[in-house]
Amino acid sequence: MSKTLELTKSLVARPSITPDDQGCQQLLSERLEPLGFSTEKMHFDGVDNVWIRKGTEAPVFCFAGHTDVVPTGDISLWDSDPFKPTIRDGLLYGRGTADMKGSIAAMTVACERFITDFPNHKGSIAFLITSDEEGPATGGTVKVIETLEARHEKIDWCLVGEPSSTEQIGDVIKNGRRGSLGCKLKIIGKQGHVAYPHLAKNPIHLAAPFIAEITAEEWDQGNEYFPPTTFQISNIHTGTGVSNVIPADLNITCNFRFSTELSVGEIKQRVESMLNKHQLKYVINWNLSGLPFLTEEGELVTAAVNAIKKITGRKTKLSTTGGTSDGRFIAPTGAQVLELGPLNNTIHQINECVSASDLDILEAMYYEILKALLGS
Repeated sequence: MSKTLELTKSLVARPSITPDDQGCQQLLSERLEPLGFSTEKMHFDGVDNVWIRKGTEAPVFCFAGHTDVVPTGDISLWDSDPFKPTIRDGLLYGRGTADMKGSIAAMTVACERFITDFPNHKGSIAFLITSDEEGPATGGTVKVIETLEARHEKIDWCLVGEPSSTEQIGDVIKNGRRGSLGCKLKIIGKQGHVAYPHLAKNPIHLAAPFIAEITAEEWDQGNEYFPPTTFQISNIHTGTGVSNVIPADLNITCNFRFSTELSVGEIKQRVESMLNKHQLKYVINWNLSGLPFLTEEGELVTAAVNAIKKITGRKTKLSTTGGTSDGRFIAPTGAQVLELGPLNNTIHQINECVSASDLDILEAMYYEILKALLGS
């Protein structure tokens, strides 16, 4: 059994359902401290985080990731216990194997090998590990970054281990992510009897033209790095549950995944202009989960592309698609941020799994990236 596979199994065996770390971070500290790393535990709002660093000089290369996992769902639907890592047909099954304990194991083993080979390497190596990525993400990476920024401790290059690959390991790396802006909207009407509609104001009927317009709107055309901005309604709630009452209000939950072509202010202004155009009475609450970010070609992108080519022979694709990641909290500090990890085709699913051999390939990629940036 390879060191990476062995460590992955040890991490997966800990049922760290968000935000419970279950000792995963302590296990990482115990592996890294003998190599000269120091561990700083950071606890915010019931969330465990660690900042593990070796060295005091710039540049700082940081591995970022999360030890928390999403709930398993109905365990009876799994072919094996999600917290008893099991290998079948070359695949390692268990919750968190792909998202993202396999990546954390590969990072750790790559560091062990790199420091053995390059004991006098340049700069510093750090790990930013949280147990609040799959949850609200309010007491995790964002708080650690705030702490580092307050004391002027900067990250130059950050590699996030999110599962970025689609068909083969290393075929896609994320060099950015779209922004995410949520909205909770209440359209206010007037409750009444369906037989006397003139005495009521049906918020469903009132909102229908607005819904038709906003869902058909072209927000932008994207650019060379980002696809066009998208808008989706995820929930609509209204009514009293009976057929003869016009409801008093209509509640809509929706989300924008937006590119660098739009600002948050522009989105809000356009939505509220539509609401006012349709003469709707409303209450609106916005929630910004993250701004779009982009790491253009530079040292980190070059190192990652070359590492993937060397280890797999593949030419990787740069992409900004998908959901948000904790990279959104790190990029605004000025750090170059990339996401490189295993295949994402089973993440958050029943029977989540990762190729056992891919874990060793991922470790080799991480090693080569460290070597290119900090090797001496």
